[in-house]
Amino acid sequence: MYHLTLFYIIVLPILGLALSSVGTLVGLGGGFVLVPVLLVLFPEAAPTTISSISLTVVFLNATSATLGNIRARRIDMRTAALLAIGAIPAAALGAVAATHVSRDRFEVFFGVMLIVGALYILWRSRKAIVLQAVGHSPNRQIQERKGPTHRFYVNTLVAGVISPIGGFLSSFFGIGGGVIHVPAMTFILKMPPRVVSATALFVLVPTSLTGVLTRVMSGEFHEGWRRAGLLGLGALIGAQVGIYLSAKVNQRVVMLILAAAMTMVGLRQILSGM
Repeated sequence: MYHLTLFYIIVLPILGLALSSVGTLVGLGGGFVLVPVLLVLFPEAAPTTISSISLTVVFLNATSATLGNIRARRIDMRTAALLAIGAIPAAALGAVAATHVSRDRFEVFFGVMLIVGALYILWRSRKAIVLQAVGHSPNRQIQERKGPTHRFYVNTLVAGVISPIGGFLSSFFGIGGGVIHVPAMTFILKMPPRVVSATALFVLVPTSLTGVLTRVMSGEFHEGWRRAGLLGLGALIGAQVGIYLSAKVNQRVVMLILAAAMTMVGLRQILSGM
């Protein structure tokens, strides 16, 4: 069993708060930022331990952010249900698959995912363009509590195809499914950006919880729960900080810096795992 020193007891909650704030600010959750930090802090940890810790923090971060989005009435519940139906069983498969991957191979795979995530962040940092589905009447209407009314069309079949991919990757890497669900909802399903971010975080709650519970039941989480708890304490607060900062700071600058850092770390992970 891993024994935490006083240093980690103090530092991990602060780290959880900081990384969760950044993750919520850019709309990807904290997993993409947290996993490379965990790989450096705990070089002896198995891939399943790393992803279990991160996925727990992602769950707490998404839950905290979702509470705020429910109050703001930004979530498309019908589309969230469609995405969750396919993502939840895929998340369980992702948790099982992670137990069969070596540390070196995990680092290579995750390095590739970091670079993909960096490319997505660069894409999203451009001025948002609201896309509209052509040839379909709106089948969704979202009225924000203190905002606009969104009317749009969602293709049920396409949503069902997208969801398992995000669920599997979310659980396997412990990163959350935002890097799959957010661009897919924006550019394939053509949903409004404000609804996309809130809906993606809502879907992440059951899928990340599924991944965590699968690891707990299989006995793969006994090495990481203390570290996950300390990080999670900070993440609960960090999600709210990220929501607050999103209206105060230049998100494009933050995204560009984060994308550059993710690219460098991704290349390092690929080289170290080869």
